[in-house]
Amino acid sequence: MAKFSGKIFNVFLCLILTLGIWMRSTTGEPVLAASVEVDRVHVLNRLSFGPSPGDLQHVKAVGIDDYIQEQLSPSRDSPELKRQLRQYPTLSLTPMQLERRYGFRRPGKGKLSPQERKQRRRRSRIPFREASEARLVRAISSPNQLEEVMVNFWFNHFNVSAKKGRTRLWVGAYEQEAIRPYVFGSFRDLLGATAKHPAMLFYLDNWQNTAPNSPGARGRFKGLNENYARELLELHTMGVKGGYSQTDVVSAAKVLTGWGLPRGRQRLQVKQAFVFDARRHDNSRKTFLGQPIQGQGIAEGEALLDILATHPATAQHISYKLAQYFVADTPPPALVDRLAQRFLATDGNIRAVLETLFESPEFREPQYYGQKFKTPYEYLISMARATGRPTVKPRLVVGALKQFSMPLYECQTPNGYANTESAWLNPDTTIRRISLATAFARGYGRQKTPVPPGQLEQTLGDRFSSQTQSVIDSSPRNLRAALMLGSPEMMYR
Repeated sequence: MAKFSGKIFNVFLCLILTLGIWMRSTTGEPVLAASVEVDRVHVLNRLSFGPSPGDLQHVKAVGIDDYIQEQLSPSRDSPELKRQLRQYPTLSLTPMQLERRYGFRRPGKGKLSPQERKQRRRRSRIPFREASEARLVRAISSPNQLEEVMVNFWFNHFNVSAKKGRTRLWVGAYEQEAIRPYVFGSFRDLLGATAKHPAMLFYLDNWQNTAPNSPGARGRFKGLNENYARELLELHTMGVKGGYSQTDVVSAAKVLTGWGLPRGRQRLQVKQAFVFDARRHDNSRKTFLGQPIQGQGIAEGEALLDILATHPATAQHISYKLAQYFVADTPPPALVDRLAQRFLATDGNIRAVLETLFESPEFREPQYYGQKFKTPYEYLISMARATGRPTVKPRLVVGALKQFSMPLYECQTPNGYANTESAWLNPDTTIRRISLATAFARGYGRQKTPVPPGQLEQTLGDRFSSQTQSVIDSSPRNLRAALMLGSPEMMYR
């Protein structure tokens, strides 16, 4: 009992000390102390989910510029990471394979018995669990950190939610097929891959989008559905201030009629999850953003995506979001404009736009260092990385994310999770984070081996203000790791 009480006392003391750091951090002192390591810490905080042991030393050895180029051209997964990912066999399955093997309703079969329903329901959870754990394994362990950051960025940009029906089966395949291959490639290719993926088609209802008077208009497929067309313009490409009208939304919806999923016995026969149903397509002539689109079946949709991918408003919208993520909640307009110019000049080459961003003086401007408040996802991953890659079981992180109102793959709105301070910083979540930091410091998720404070300080580098460092140095040694992990400097990137 005395031992248990001592632990409670230490946690309570840590909360008191860490909250004291937070209160004093509002005095105006820069979050990052001036030192030769500041630039390296900044680059690691922005191009990765935070340093893991040895990362800071690696950047020092190769130099910041070479490190950035390493991250922009990721290497293959390490043998150890491949070994970890092999325990998630559903990652290699196509959407149709997932539905046939794990779908709650078996295509072509009759009613299920109560026992079969129970077994099927339990089995249907496997793909989502494996996708969630695999995402976290990669985010924590992969040396290709910028790739993982961009997977998170683009998935959030083209968000689908596992809370909606069959999408739950497909979120892992969506990430594997429609997001990961394109994170540094062509925006047009990324846009097309997401538009045709069953997860997106189902989530935003375009699989039901049908010309009202077409031969295939019957049952639930009997009318125009504008959901995907609206989000395609508002969120995925041009942005809410992009200059399009409701008439353009309707035209886009008509262009995309017939873009859907296999139905009935098709689900047992086809390999490809995307199906174009010409019998449900609107073959009339359309005008979109002042440009005529002739009735050409599926080619109309490709023409629509071409227009959107090369539109100046799209370049501006994507550039703003990238600058907001990597530089500041309110990014410098001049930087956004330069990124948009680079986007247009390279036909939406994402790697080229990122190179321009990382080479910009704004990205290296000290006033922006340590000023991006981490989302719960970023904070938990950064603690797992800082305290050692084997420290945390992915399932524990999945549970913690739910407690912080950021369940992985379950943002229900198509605009995804916000990445700005105003969305996540409040007293309640701050106390929750500090409490979790204490748990991590004690060995969260492994053999309850405390994290050595000296090792953690070496991993995190010179990032603490003099006030924070003073509290850490004057505190009992067994509380120092928790104070570092729960500090303001750790919660910002």
